[in-house]
Amino acid sequence: VQLQASGGGLVQAGGSLRLSCVASGRTFSSYTMGWFRQAPGKEREFVAGIMRSTVSTRYADSVKGRFIISRDNAKNTVYLQMNVLKPEDTAAYYCAADGKYTIPSYRTQEYDYWGQGTQVTVSS
Repeated sequence: VQLQASGGGLVQAGGSLRLSCVASGRTFSSYTMGWFRQAPGKEREFVAGIMRSTVSTRYADSVKGRFIISRDNAKNTVYLQMNVLKPEDTAAYYCAADGKYTIPSYRTQEYDYWGQGTQVTVSS
């Protein structure tokens, strides 16, 4: 599986962005998908995850109530709608695919495939 993330950019605090991640191949629906982010000098951290069937989602406490993860299996795409953005949301955002577990994991090592990062910068 190859993942291509897009949608990052520069936005003012309080604004919104929607990230997209398109997967190659015909087995997208068999993967649990996640979004992670990494700020300079910090470890990569979990942001949100979604089960294969879209039934269940999971969020980091820092984004709960502001970000929404969704997926369209017919389009091989997972989205991250980011609202009420804060300067501390500034980071490179990565999408990832996990072919083993149903429940989205917080752990980077559980994910098998990664997209390239898309930069999100939130100005104050």
